[in-house]
Amino acid sequence: MEQTNGELKDRVYYMLSFPYGKAGGRQTRRWPTFVIAMAAAAFAWLCTAAAPTLPAAMADDSSSEWGGHIRVIGALSNPDDTSIYQFADTGTLFDRQGEVRIKYQRFMGSQWIFEAHYELVGRQGDTLQNNNRLRAILPAETAARLTSKQGIDDDRRLMNLTHALGDGEDYLLFHRLDRFNLTFQTPSATFRAGRQALTWGNGLLFNPMDLFNPFAPTTIQRDYKVGDDMFHVQLPVRTGEVQLLYLPRRNPLTGDIDTDQSSLAGKWHFPLAGMEFDLMAARHYDDLVLGAGATGYIGGAAWRTDVVYTLADEDADISAYWQIVANMDYAWQWGGRNLYGLVEFYYNGLNRHDDYTAALSDPAVSGKINRGELYTLGETYLAGQLGIELHPLVQLRLIAIVNIGDPSTLVQPQLAWDVAQDLQLVLGAEFGWGGDASEFGGFDVPVGITTVKVAPTNNRYLWLTYYF
Repeated sequence: MEQTNGELKDRVYYMLSFPYGKAGGRQTRRWPTFVIAMAAAAFAWLCTAAAPTLPAAMADDSSSEWGGHIRVIGALSNPDDTSIYQFADTGTLFDRQGEVRIKYQRFMGSQWIFEAHYELVGRQGDTLQNNNRLRAILPAETAARLTSKQGIDDDRRLMNLTHALGDGEDYLLFHRLDRFNLTFQTPSATFRAGRQALTWGNGLLFNPMDLFNPFAPTTIQRDYKVGDDMFHVQLPVRTGEVQLLYLPRRNPLTGDIDTDQSSLAGKWHFPLAGMEFDLMAARHYDDLVLGAGATGYIGGAAWRTDVVYTLADEDADISAYWQIVANMDYAWQWGGRNLYGLVEFYYNGLNRHDDYTAALSDPAVSGKINRGELYTLGETYLAGQLGIELHPLVQLRLIAIVNIGDPSTLVQPQLAWDVAQDLQLVLGAEFGWGGDASEFGGFDVPVGITTVKVAPTNNRYLWLTYYF
């Protein structure tokens, strides 16, 4: 996924009102309309016409599954008076989003599975309008560094399956195929090719072993990761399972498949002495990444840990660094209510900068932020989550993320109510605290002859989702 340098501030500090989304939306190459038309034609054929043409044995054993959701979102945010929005509007910003996801799976015999997810997303509001105004009045480099569109593009992906339907001063409408893959499975192997999502690693909020479109630690809704175009193989072995993948990517400047932009990885999962272990090796962009993980239980609590070592490009300021994540969670009952608790520690040796402004200028840091692999600038974090079942249909959750080095804190309270069997209402907020020059309290970045404050924007949101 390609993102401009302007997404640094959005990805790290979530100043825009949609922390669950990704920015982009530019359609500058690779015949998107043609590809989407061909993909839609294949989708329709598999949905409606394939069964009669299948071999008799396969047709008799074929079936389809449909599903999806319709979601509407409203968000209010209050940017700081000294933020980049001082050049546009620092009043209360109101943003809206509507989205439809349609999921389809077709099982063709016992070995073949076709999967497709179609998305239609519309966004409108003050944040988009302010960003467009800033791009019109600020120098191009400054605007690109501190603003972004709130969409998704496929500039780095093998297939361009995203297309903008409308893009105005305060609105954005686009549709895309987020899943589009074919699986062939046998007792000895499973092969999957096409747009799909894959998660590796044991981190629950921070997950350094998850190299492919990881969630930000502040991501609220984690029902779907953004899909990538890859070839994935699962091989059961005598002592566990081996996974192999190849993820080709395009150079966003040329549109060509580039080895230095792609990923080749393998992971071995195996049990030992009552625990589960993972060993991973990957060539990811210009980096060599090695990882090891383990999971187990202590009494009724589950623990997990990953250690990741990255040997970076030789031209990087930091040529090698470690990342460590360790967590423990536990569920219990108290006062007749179900409770859940999580604590997680995260260390990132790449973020050794004392000055966050300087960190944003480090190509190794900014590159990972642009690609959606890094969302924070600190070195050590302690995060926690507490969940309480107020009623069988009402859940209260509180997440806190503390940058130990500042110190500064980001807090996310959330209330989820299952209004009906297929209808859920979510109310939540996000607030940051910290001193001057802290990550979540805010730090200054020079813009011309003045400075702007980069910090999380306090926001409140409402989600209403209907599942079908």
